[in-house]
Amino acid sequence: MKRTHAGLVVAITGGAAGIGRETARQFALTGARVCIGDLSGTAARTAAAELPGTVHGCELDVTDERSFHDFLATTEALLGPIDVLVNNAGVMWVGAFDTEPDTATTRMLAVNLHGVIRGVRLAAPAMRTRGRGHIVTIASAASRLSPPGEATYAATKHGVLGYLTGVREELRGSGVRLSVIMPGVVDTELAAGTATGAAKLLQPADVANAVLAVVERPRFEVSLPGYVSPLVHLAGLLPQWLRDIVLRRAVPNQVAAVSGSSKRSAYEKRVLRDDPESSQ
Repeated sequence: MKRTHAGLVVAITGGAAGIGRETARQFALTGARVCIGDLSGTAARTAAAELPGTVHGCELDVTDERSFHDFLATTEALLGPIDVLVNNAGVMWVGAFDTEPDTATTRMLAVNLHGVIRGVRLAAPAMRTRGRGHIVTIASAASRLSPPGEATYAATKHGVLGYLTGVREELRGSGVRLSVIMPGVVDTELAAGTATGAAKLLQPADVANAVLAVVERPRFEVSLPGYVSPLVHLAGLLPQWLRDIVLRRAVPNQVAAVSGSSKRSAYEKRVLRDDPESSQ
């Protein structure tokens, strides 16, 4: 049967490009009404105009309480009560831990972790009052693993998983669902120049499809590829020395992957500073 989400109101952060844009496209194709938010309002509106169905674009800074509140309020004013919030906005700096600029650390914590916390805190109460709603957060396989070169990024994703685990229990029985999608490396600008390790390179459509699937059949944790979660759990049963060997073979060393490369320079310069025309 063809999947349909006809009539659902969906708000997506970081929706002007990559995973967010593809998720918006897939939802719109199945009949949902979508509002995408992005740090660049121009990019969000351009993307919305290019997508099929009912899609609106708005400026959104997930690090700012008023901006996030206004994005959700605008979505409701345009489309009605929000059925699904997709916390997708994220940024990543890659390199040796002792060369990471403090500005990059601050930005990753603000967008990846606090942005998710803010989105849940602002959206979930209204969903709880209505007795229904679903918040889907795009995290990362780094929620369970910590690739060399992505220490702070992994810390933010570990934090996201921990936060959602606690809030999920608080919302138990309320009708509000929480889901966390944990993909490996996805072919987007965020991951430019990084290595995939033992896993295959994913496409934005793979993640978007997982989002639509989990809204259709809710569950809390979704790993992509699916074998990553069992691998992590099995590795956790091994003695430390053997676990280290297994994970070093499976998890990419991103310090080595980006060493001497300039592939990430333009992206990191744009998104890891205070630039109103940057895309999250």
